[in-house]
Amino acid sequence: MGTETTRLEAHRRIDAPADAIFAVLTDPQGHVAIDSSGMLMAADGDRVTAAGDTFVVHMDREALGDRPMGEYDVTVTVTTFVPDREIAWTIVGVMRPPIGHVYGYRLEPNGDATDVTSYMDWSDIHPDYRDAGLFPVINPESLRATLGILARTIRRGYPQATPR
Repeated sequence: MGTETTRLEAHRRIDAPADAIFAVLTDPQGHVAIDSSGMLMAADGDRVTAAGDTFVVHMDREALGDRPMGEYDVTVTVTTFVPDREIAWTIVGVMRPPIGHVYGYRLEPNGDATDVTSYMDWSDIHPDYRDAGLFPVINPESLRATLGILARTIRRGYPQATPR
């Protein structure tokens, strides 16, 4: 990857309606259920319903084996919330000032299926971290794997996959 790369994306068609997928993505437990990195251990908080909503994720960076951070908590703050179409968030964790990277999903209904794009964007990170070699935190394969786990989770009837 070139040094100008500041965004990763992965795409997958999932055989489920957008509202069922969005229900998983708005549930803090859903994030833990579909994580392919192994870093997300548990989550506390209610289903998000709007930009500005937050929840806490208990992390374990040792799963990546790249930085000796051990277990820590991050606060997820939803930055984009368009029901059944897009959700994105940034995190505030142990690093100060907050880094400012964004994770998200875009959903495009396609008949009985949904085209899902998972992304990580670090184009607007705090200048203190621009040259620190922190990004990408995860690789494109992890984004694709998470989409595969999302598809499997929906297929298995994830309990919260029914919108409330």
